[in-house]
Amino acid sequence: MWQGFTGWHALIILVVILLLFGAPKLPALARSLGQSMKILKTEVRNDKGEDGATATEAEVLPKSDEPNTGKSA
Repeated sequence: MWQGFTGWHALIILVVILLLFGAPKLPALARSLGQSMKILKTEVRNDKGEDGATATEAEVLPKSDEPNTGKSA
């Protein structure tokens, strides 16, 4: 039953499922992946001790579009 199933078939099925069910979430997923990679690079750089500085929250945390007024909604 699965003898003709190759990696290309799995890739096509994955793309179809992603397009059908996950299209609205793709930008958020890409943004999250980018932030995760940025954090990983910062941590690896700090572990190697190349620059000797530690990562600050401003480098790691994403910027908010709305100012924080301290009031909850």
